[in-house]
Amino acid sequence: MKGYIKDYPRPQFVRKDWKNLNGEWNFLFDNADEGERKKYYLDFPDINKINVPFTYETKLSGIGDESIHNIVWYNRKLTITNEQLKDKKIILNFEGSDYKTKVWINGNYVGENIGGYSRFSFDIEKYLIVGENDITVRVEDSLSKNQPRGKQRYKKESWGCWYVQTTGIWKTVWIEWIAKRHLKSVKNTPKIGEVQLEIETNLSEKDIEKHNYYIETEISFHGKILNKTKETINSNYQKIEVDIVQKGMNHTIQKWSMNHPNLYDISYQLYCDDKVIDTVNSYFGIREISIKGGKIYLNEEQLYFKLILDQGYWKESHLTPPNEESLIKDIESVLAFGYNGIRKHQKIEDERFLYWCDVKGVLVWSEMANCYDFDDNSLQNFTNEWIKVVKQNYNHPSIVTWVPINESWGVPKVNSSKEQQNFINSLYYLTKSMDSTRPVISNDGWEHTISDIITIHDYKQDDELLYQEYTDENRSVLKSLKEYNGKHRLLANGYEYKGQPVIMSEYGGIAINSNKGWGYGEQVKDEKEFIERFTRLTRAIYNIPYICGYCYTQLTDVQQEVNGLMDDERNCKINFNIIRNIINDKKE
Repeated sequence: MKGYIKDYPRPQFVRKDWKNLNGEWNFLFDNADEGERKKYYLDFPDINKINVPFTYETKLSGIGDESIHNIVWYNRKLTITNEQLKDKKIILNFEGSDYKTKVWINGNYVGENIGGYSRFSFDIEKYLIVGENDITVRVEDSLSKNQPRGKQRYKKESWGCWYVQTTGIWKTVWIEWIAKRHLKSVKNTPKIGEVQLEIETNLSEKDIEKHNYYIETEISFHGKILNKTKETINSNYQKIEVDIVQKGMNHTIQKWSMNHPNLYDISYQLYCDDKVIDTVNSYFGIREISIKGGKIYLNEEQLYFKLILDQGYWKESHLTPPNEESLIKDIESVLAFGYNGIRKHQKIEDERFLYWCDVKGVLVWSEMANCYDFDDNSLQNFTNEWIKVVKQNYNHPSIVTWVPINESWGVPKVNSSKEQQNFINSLYYLTKSMDSTRPVISNDGWEHTISDIITIHDYKQDDELLYQEYTDENRSVLKSLKEYNGKHRLLANGYEYKGQPVIMSEYGGIAINSNKGWGYGEQVKDEKEFIERFTRLTRAIYNIPYICGYCYTQLTDVQQEVNGLMDDERNCKINFNIIRNIINDKKE
């Protein structure tokens, strides 16, 4: 895309003046919680170094200590020139820091953020001086089950499918120089029928009525300008509608799809009293997800989801991708295996991942990291961050489904508890109120309440049993007449199947004989046995007539879980073409 900058952490909202702060920082553990009392933000002890954004638990951090340290501190110098400070706002951005982050600049307290998965920012220019500046960050984490943690363990040792915790800064830290009056965000909603783009602008200016503001948008496709418009801005939050193509211009709308991931460039120029004060580059895709008659459609063409589950872990860096190239390599591997999408499991990935899924035409199920307790703190912590995540990633066309909760995690009594059902339903309606364009799966796997798609998790390793479970004459599973897999009802008590699409959103999990970890069911002896079982299970799902997609577990091994199609160093266990031929052998 025209606005793409390698390693730029926010590819949907690009400005040219920025600086990456990743790299070597001073670092220390504060197990006694004495740093604030001793004012480390004034005089930072020179104890250790860390390679940001890799957490201390990882090898790439330079530390590699997997034990629990609940409080960590970071410090680095930042040189600012007179030109950089002159009549500018300087924003310090954290793409992700887990979990409670406090920031000081030159000994001055700037603010804090609670949450581990969404972006947050601080306005810091008033704390800076020309010359050398001091940035100090304190992050407090815990094993608490009422903070969103996804697959991070909440015990001192890893077990099952829960892995080493992620503490502190784990995504890019960066600063940008922007005008004092600027665009804070833009929400884009393509309207296919009207060939228009609805743009919801968010301006920083508080006394907007004192000036004349307007925004100029320029839309182009493959370098050809299709329309340039100016709209007056009268309030901080304002919706405007612009034609994607100038009237009279010869251009057929190019929709975004897996085979044709067409993207339109768009730039925004904010004017104040006829002077350009802010310029942002972005892009959008035109596509429509719809549900009709128990089927899912992309741009009015029936869609069969062939997803693979991806937890986004790397051997030497855990939740943090080693670099942008590693994200691209994983996406290309998914395509090489023949899948058309990724279920990003219990993680909000680096936004560059979503950019490359947009570019390469990969469908994404975006799933939030869950809490594991149900109490007021959990509800508040989860909901606050989920709102930020949906707003942050709304503009990416590759995201086609929102998944707030997985397998009743954090709502363990949802099958019978009205309070927990109300919470699940509130997340469904909250998400739909922010985004009416995408399906929402409110509790993926089982015990569904209100949901646009009904999903099933079943790791049977016998294909005949898997097939028989879902093809009895009465479709008992869908009617919630029995527990499937001997454990869970598909629908929570009080809810009935309403004809939604049904997807097998977890199956497989086959591990080839290994003494390093586990997979689902009995491990297969070799590649030949893997291919036979994989083929039978996949064909069994294809033969269930009402199922309209699946998600195979999983792309890579993750620590002690060794059921990936690739190992934790991204070496293929099974040839790309073999898997591709099997999953493409669906008789339409």
